[in-house]
Amino acid sequence: MTIKITQQFLTLVLFALTCQIATSQEGFKIGAHGGIPLGDLNEQIGIVIGADIGYLWAPNKVFDLGVKTGIIHGFPETFKAETVSVKLPSVQFAPIAASVRIWPVKSFSFGGDVGHALGLNKGNEGGFYYRPQIGFQVGPQSEINFSYTAIDLGETTWSTVTLGYVYTFLSARHFR
Repeated sequence: MTIKITQQFLTLVLFALTCQIATSQEGFKIGAHGGIPLGDLNEQIGIVIGADIGYLWAPNKVFDLGVKTGIIHGFPETFKAETVSVKLPSVQFAPIAASVRIWPVKSFSFGGDVGHALGLNKGNEGGFYYRPQIGFQVGPQSEINFSYTAIDLGETTWSTVTLGYVYTFLSARHFR
């Protein structure tokens, strides 16, 4: 029942984002990131990739507020012995988060995302999600960012460091 409710909630959030985007394009963002795992899961996961979509409102020139969702995929390590090869399972999450970005100058931002990451693979319940990041504007509508992602899984924490690229459609920052 929890999975069905979670799927319905995710569908509702994505529908709301789509409807909002259809009426106003301010701050619609799409991005991709890749990185490496840290801590407890470093032995099980080799590399991590992800994609994000979100919508950030710009109430003024200093900060942006919004919502974000996406997917994170951890590629497993394969362990080999003389006669045995063991491939560990992939790990996937779908974070749903609130976002804030602070722009002290036009080309640099810092902020983060806070929310819940839904576990998508078997036996993965997900958990509390947070992702602090810094970003550098490299074009009128594009940004490179560095982030640390953590998902509290109860007994352990999924954590990664990533480098990402974000493209903004009809950014309010572009017109400031």
